[in-house]
Amino acid sequence: MAHLIFKDVNKVYPNGYHAVHDFNMEINDGEFICLVGDSGCGKSTTLRMIAGLEDITSGEFYIDGVLANQTSSRDRGIAMVFQSYALYPHLTVYENLGFGLTLEGVDADLIDEKVRQTAKILGLTEYLERFPRNLSGGQCQRVAVGRALIRKVNIFLMDEPLSNLDAKQRVTMRSEIKQIHRSIGATTIYVTHDQTEAMTMSDRIVVMKSGGYVQQIGTPYELYFHPCNLFVAGFIGEPPMNFIKGKVENASVKVGDKSVDLTPVVDDVKAIEGREVVFAFRPEAVKLPSEVAGDHYVIESTVDLTELLGDTTNVYANVDGANVILKVNPHHTPEIGGKFAFCVPYSAAYVYDCETELAVKSSVKRH
Repeated sequence: MAHLIFKDVNKVYPNGYHAVHDFNMEINDGEFICLVGDSGCGKSTTLRMIAGLEDITSGEFYIDGVLANQTSSRDRGIAMVFQSYALYPHLTVYENLGFGLTLEGVDADLIDEKVRQTAKILGLTEYLERFPRNLSGGQCQRVAVGRALIRKVNIFLMDEPLSNLDAKQRVTMRSEIKQIHRSIGATTIYVTHDQTEAMTMSDRIVVMKSGGYVQQIGTPYELYFHPCNLFVAGFIGEPPMNFIKGKVENASVKVGDKSVDLTPVVDDVKAIEGREVVFAFRPEAVKLPSEVAGDHYVIESTVDLTELLGDTTNVYANVDGANVILKVNPHHTPEIGGKFAFCVPYSAAYVYDCETELAVKSSVKRH
């Protein structure tokens, strides 16, 4: 296991492009960390700096208390799994798994023991004599993971390893990678653009924004229930959080044809009087008037489209010009073109300042 510290780490390329801005974080021994964000946000660049494949322009990077800025890749105790698998096509699964140990001069008997042990863990025993061209995408990815796993390093780096797999394979591999992490306990940093992977696999998530800016670091629970700004609120969650923009007047904001009193969900509503804000709520948080218990808002909408998904129905609706998505019980699917009233519990309502894009302080208990 390894303990990592980043202090004001920046990456600026020779052409002046600033890929990562002031990255600060402490990663504990054995943590599973996901870097997530849209394309060009600097997550893969950050991973490559950890691996030593990219130089750090400024700042300090420590591994187990030792400054590692100038440490070579091979001396960092790191194994990396790439998106493209990077398997040797002319080598069998057995040979691919043992290749790194062969280069290190490990005894053949020990290599054989480690290869077969790793293959058993990953369910690859029956494929050891096959070549990569005879494997499925999921099997190739398991070989790539196994090649990293066999080295018994303290730090695993994974750069979108599941992006080439189909939906079913991704679900299976997510589970396998998480189980492997629990069994070996190595510190793992995992890059993905898929928030589902980040939410289901990680101990903590780093949300990054285009230009290399860290927006929020927290547990999946913290990011889902306490997004600190509009970007995180809109990025985490599928479908994304609904945003309705308005101006605060007399402690209220207009949502549709109604004025919504912000006093129950904002600690100091006087501080935002006269300001443009975003009233926000998640699609899955809405309730029907017959279902709701406790304090809530009632909002009127017009239904534009519905999508039956089996366990739920996505309702695409319009609230006085603002488009929203609602998840409802399929047995209560409204008719297209009709009026639809729904409830937002106080505990599910968020308010963001349009100018700063930050969440307005609220002491409401989220659940």
